[in-house]
Amino acid sequence: MANPKTRSLHSLGGEGDPESYESRWVFQEDEYPSEIEEFDAADLRHQPMFDSEDEDNGEHRLVRTGPRIDSFDVEALEVPGAQRNDYEDVSVGKGILLAFQTLGVVFGDVGTSPLYTFSVMFRKAPINGNEDILGALSLVLYTLILIPLLKYVLVVLWANDDGEGGTFALYSLICRNAKVSLLPNQLRSDARISGFRLKVPSPELERSLKIKERLENSLTLKKILLLLVLAGISMVIANGVVTPAMSVLSSVNGLKVGVDAIKQDEVVMISVACLIVLFSVQKYGTSKVGLVVGPALFIWFCSLAGIGIYNLVKYDSSVLRAFNPIHIYYFFARNSTKAWYSLGGCILCATGSEAMFADLCYFPVRSVQLTFVFLVLPCLLLGYLGQAAYLMENHADAGNAFYSSVPSGAFWPTFLIANIAALIASRAMTTATFSCIKQSAALGCFPRLKIVHTSRKFMGQIYIPVINWFLLTVSLVFVCTISSLDEIGNAYGIAELGVMMMTTILVTLVMLLIWQIHIIVVLIFAVVFLGLELTFFSSVLWSVTDGSWIILVFAVLMFFIMFVWNYGSKLKYETEVKQKLSMDLMRELSCNLGTIRAPGIGLLYNELVKGIPGIFGHFLTTLPAIHSMIILVSIKYVPVPMVPQSERFLFRRVCQRSYHIFRCIARYGYKDVRKENHQTFEQLLMESLEKFIRREAQERSLESDGDDDSDSEDEYSGSRVLIAPNGSVYSLGVPLLADFIDTNIPIPNLEASTSEDANPESPKPPVLDAEQSLERELSFIRKAKESGVVYLLGHGDIRARKDSWFIKKLIINYFYSFLRKNCRRGITNLSVPHSHLMQVGMTYMV
Repeated sequence: MANPKTRSLHSLGGEGDPESYESRWVFQEDEYPSEIEEFDAADLRHQPMFDSEDEDNGEHRLVRTGPRIDSFDVEALEVPGAQRNDYEDVSVGKGILLAFQTLGVVFGDVGTSPLYTFSVMFRKAPINGNEDILGALSLVLYTLILIPLLKYVLVVLWANDDGEGGTFALYSLICRNAKVSLLPNQLRSDARISGFRLKVPSPELERSLKIKERLENSLTLKKILLLLVLAGISMVIANGVVTPAMSVLSSVNGLKVGVDAIKQDEVVMISVACLIVLFSVQKYGTSKVGLVVGPALFIWFCSLAGIGIYNLVKYDSSVLRAFNPIHIYYFFARNSTKAWYSLGGCILCATGSEAMFADLCYFPVRSVQLTFVFLVLPCLLLGYLGQAAYLMENHADAGNAFYSSVPSGAFWPTFLIANIAALIASRAMTTATFSCIKQSAALGCFPRLKIVHTSRKFMGQIYIPVINWFLLTVSLVFVCTISSLDEIGNAYGIAELGVMMMTTILVTLVMLLIWQIHIIVVLIFAVVFLGLELTFFSSVLWSVTDGSWIILVFAVLMFFIMFVWNYGSKLKYETEVKQKLSMDLMRELSCNLGTIRAPGIGLLYNELVKGIPGIFGHFLTTLPAIHSMIILVSIKYVPVPMVPQSERFLFRRVCQRSYHIFRCIARYGYKDVRKENHQTFEQLLMESLEKFIRREAQERSLESDGDDDSDSEDEYSGSRVLIAPNGSVYSLGVPLLADFIDTNIPIPNLEASTSEDANPESPKPPVLDAEQSLERELSFIRKAKESGVVYLLGHGDIRARKDSWFIKKLIINYFYSFLRKNCRRGITNLSVPHSHLMQVGMTYMV
C-alpha cells in the first residue's frame, strides 16, 4: 500500500476496474499476481487503439474475432535480422591480432597456474618418493583435461547467450526459454526482438515441456534458481579479489629463489606495489591492454613449453607415464588423507576456466577453442611435465617448484615474464568480474553503478571504477593479512569451485530445457563434473579454518547485497503495479483540480510496463498544469545481450487519441550501452513515435467503416471524489484531460472554444479524413517538441509496514534504503540538465 494520498487514488480506481472481475488474474485487493498481463499480437478487432485494463482478459480473448494488430506488437514484428557479430569475416591479419588479444584477455588466469599448483600440492602432501610425484602429476594432467578442456572448452562455451558468457548469461538464456524471472515485467513482444532467438521446446520432447512447465509454475524453483545464480555471481566477485592476490604473490615469490637475502615481508610489499599498478591501468580498456599483453603472454606460454622440454630431456622423461591414470590410485593408496588434502592444490591448475567463459563476450567461441586446444593446453602440459621431471631428482625444491626448475641462465627473463603474466591473469579475472556485475545490474540483481565503456568498436568492453578500487582494497587487505600461499590457494580454490558448481547446474538445465539432448548424456555430464567438483570442494572446505574463511565471508557479503537489492526491487515493482491507476479514473478526473494542459512534452519515467503508474496521479493532484503531450517512459532490460536500435522503442496509446498520452517502453539488453545524451534520446524517441503514429493510421485505414475509433464512454452515475495532497476533496464529473486543440492548425469547419472543451455535452467537431487527422497529430507532436521536453521523475521509495516482521523492516528500511540512496540513478545516464527535470517523491508501504 502507499501513502494516504495515493491510497485514495487507488481506492477510487478499484470500483470500475475490470481487473476486479478478472478470474484469471487477481483482484485489486489480493497479492500481486505471479505473472504480468502480456500484450498479444493477435488482439481484438473493433476495440479502441489505446490501453485498456481488460484487454488481456483471458476469458474474453477466447471469444474475440478478427485480427487487430496490437500497437506494441506492430513494431515488435519489424525484425531487421539478427545482429552481426563484430568478429565475423575478419581477415588473416585481423585474425592473428585477435589471437593475441585472446591470449591476453581470456587465458591469462589459467596460464599462470604452473606458478603455484605443485607448490601448494606438495605442502599439503609432502613427497615421500617418486611415485608421489607421478601421482600428483597424473592428478594435474587429468584435472586439466576434464575441467578446462572437456567441460568448458567443448561444452560450456557453447552454452553462451548470443556470444555472452558467464553465470548471468546462462540465467538470461534460461529466462528467455522459460518464465522463471521473479521480476514480473515480461511482455510477449520481447520474444520478437531479433536477438531473442527463442527455441521453443518441440512437442516430441515431452521431457523439455514438463521441465519448462514445472519451472514456470513453481515459485520455489524460481527462487532456488535465482539464489544459485546469486551465489555464483558472489563467487565470481570473490574470484576477482583472490586471483590478483594469488597470481601476483606467487610470481613475486620467485625472488626467494633468485635472491637469498630477501624476506617474506619484502615480497609482500613488492606484491602490494604490483597490485596497485595493475588496478590503476584497468581503465585503459581490454583491447588496448590486450594488444600489449597478448604478445607477452604468447612468450610466457612458449617459455613454459621450452622449460618443460628442457627439464624432460635433462632430468627424467619417465614422468610421461603419468598419463596412465593408475598412478592416481597409487597416490591415494600411499597417502590416503594427505592425498585428499592435496586436491585443494590440484584444482588450482584449472583456475581461470570460469574467467575463460565469462570473458567469452570479447571473442568468438571458435577462436577461444582453437587457441586453447592448439596452444594453451600443450604448453601447460609440457610445463607441468617439466616441473615433475625436475622434482624427480630434487625433492627438496617442491616448495617453489616452478622457479626452482627454471635453468639458471634463464631465471631473470623468466621471472620478468612470469610477473607480467601474473598481472595479465589478474586482469582477466577483474574483466570477468566487471562483465558479471553489469549483467547483474541490468537484470535487477545488483545496485546501479557508473560503467565506463573503454572501446568505441566493441561495446562489451567495460570498466567499473567503484568495483575496481573496491577489489583493489580487498586484495591488498587479503595479501597483507594472509601472506601464506597455502591459505590463499585454499581460498582461491573455494571461490573457483563455488562458481564452477553453479555453472555445472545451470548448464545441465540448459541441456534439458534448450538443447534437448538425450537424458543419458545430461546425466553423465552432471554426475561426472558435479561429483568431481564436490570432491575438490570437500577438500578445500576441510582447511577453511586456516584463514581462507575470509573469502567465504566476502562472498556471503556480496550475496547479501545482491539478495537485498533484488528483494527490495521486486517488492517496489509489485507495489507500483498494485497502485496503478484505473483507466476509468483517468478518463473522469475532474477539471476542478485546476490542472490545465500546457504546451510541451512531459516524459514520465516509471518502471511499469503496463498500466498507468500511481505516481502520475500524484503529479496530477500536485501540479497546477501538465504538458499537452505525456509519454510514460519505461526503461526495461530484456534477457538478451543487445537490442537493435530499430527495435528499441515500443509505443502504445493511452486513453483517447485527443488526450495525447502514450506509453513507451525503451528496451535494452544487458550488454547494451546507454551512452546517448538526452537530446539524442529525445530525437530517437520522437522519430519512433512518429513512425508508430503513421503505422497506426495505416492500420486504421484498413479497418472497416463500422470500427468506431472514438471509444464511446459509458456514463457513470453516482458521486465520486478525489482527495488531493492538501486534503481538498474534488468531485469527478468532467474529464480533466480534455481534448487539447492546437488553434494554430487550421481545421475546416471547426470552431474551438474553451467552454466546448470543458463541457462534455458540447457537440463534437466534424470527423476529419484519415490524412488530415494524421497530419494534424504529427503537426501537434512537432509543435509540442518545439515547446520543450521536461523529464518528470517519480521517485518512489518503499518502507515496511509497522506490522511487518522485524527482519523485513531491517532489510527494507535500512539495508535496501542505504543501497538505494547510494547507487546511481537511472536518469544519470541521459545527462539531463536540472532545468529539464521535475521530481515528485512517493512512499509505498509494503
